[in-house]
Amino acid sequence: MSSLQIGNVSLDNNIILAPMAGVSDLPFRLLCAKQGAGMVCMEMISAKAIMYNNKNTESLLEIHQDEGKVSLQLFGADPKIMATQAKRIEERPYDILDINMGCPVPKVVNNGEGSALMKNPKLVGDIVEAIVKNTSKPVTVKIRKGFERDEILAPEIAYVAQESGASAVVVHGRTREQYYSGEADWEVIRRVKERVRIPVIGNGDVVDGPSAQRMLEETGCDGVAIGRAAEGNPWIFREVTHYLNTGEILERPSRAEMFETVREHAALQLQYKGEYTGVREMRKHLAWYSSGMPGGAKLRSKINTMETMEDMLATAQEIFC
Repeated sequence: MSSLQIGNVSLDNNIILAPMAGVSDLPFRLLCAKQGAGMVCMEMISAKAIMYNNKNTESLLEIHQDEGKVSLQLFGADPKIMATQAKRIEERPYDILDINMGCPVPKVVNNGEGSALMKNPKLVGDIVEAIVKNTSKPVTVKIRKGFERDEILAPEIAYVAQESGASAVVVHGRTREQYYSGEADWEVIRRVKERVRIPVIGNGDVVDGPSAQRMLEETGCDGVAIGRAAEGNPWIFREVTHYLNTGEILERPSRAEMFETVREHAALQLQYKGEYTGVREMRKHLAWYSSGMPGGAKLRSKINTMETMEDMLATAQEIFC
């Protein structure tokens, strides 16, 4: 396993928690950092929301020193707004500023943001260049293979990003039209790596240590970003890093250890979100934690009507312990 240098930021390892809306919030990032993620990425944040002082955005911007290296991800399509808001948040304690050019959801794409930006290389360059000029943080770009199903835009967009001052690029091997279905195309990650000099971080279908090693070997990428495989599974970071260091598959956590992590996650939700929001957001995490476990379906049915974290944990304990 290798360390990873992105601009002037050194990561202890090259296994990264990918940004996921509604998932990679502060409580979950803390858990993944504790399990050995070399960097954790925040949920994407609207540059316009920062500009308009949106009341819900401040909590998204919160960072804890125990997270280790942190990447803050902005989305938007106006170079001037993106640049001025990057400058405005310059003093916040994140390490890397990432630009989202991969989000596939209609409400983002229909505004010309997220993965829609890949259709406009000039605008990509304008956004990256404007932000780089307005922050001292290394700037990275998260992209997809392309927009339409069989389209390959990633090598060109990565090159534009590099020439505009980006310090690294993260490549998800699916197009916007695919969303998260089908097999990720690792060949396109290899093609991006051959096209640019900056570090390339691969994303898509890494679920364990062996698949992480295969991606690194087959694509030549410099790092791996893990997204959905970390849902309900923060231990994946220690398992992947252990495998890359030793070639050994680490034993999965015991049910007792899993429940301790669930309890810790629940406590963090209460601390940062309060009971009402914390309980509702913890429901999906408990569904992921219990996936495939005997009694998991029954647990998921019960917790969807519960209003207190105490009741949820008492019910979950029956499954885990």
